[in-house]
Amino acid sequence: MQTNPMAYLSEMGIDTYQLAHPQRLAGYQAASLVLPAECKMLFISPELPQNQLAEFLARVLKSMQLDLAQVRHIYPEQIPQLQATNIEWVWFAGCPKNDAIAAKVMVSPLLKEIDGNNEQRKSLWQQICSYS
Repeated sequence: MQTNPMAYLSEMGIDTYQLAHPQRLAGYQAASLVLPAECKMLFISPELPQNQLAEFLARVLKSMQLDLAQVRHIYPEQIPQLQATNIEWVWFAGCPKNDAIAAKVMVSPLLKEIDGNNEQRKSLWQQICSYS
């Protein structure tokens, strides 16, 4: 039997976790987030797109000549951990815009509020087209 806490998490099918309140741990230093070179868009949202929403995200990305492999998701509270990066796009979905990242910026409600809502889809499309 393994005694490593990470091995226990792995056995339970948990490969990553995030502290809800890291500031409560004295001396805790959050690890820096480094985006891979192939990352063209940073998707910042309190919700990770899955299933139908991931398919919707893929359709939006296709209209931008991007695919899911070129996108990375982070939660809004992870922005301070982000190392300087040269990404092309930043999409804030369901969270306030943060000017700390210099890129083409899109702001929208959560994906679940856009999918099926023509007015929200039109607003998103206008933001995409404004950079053409």
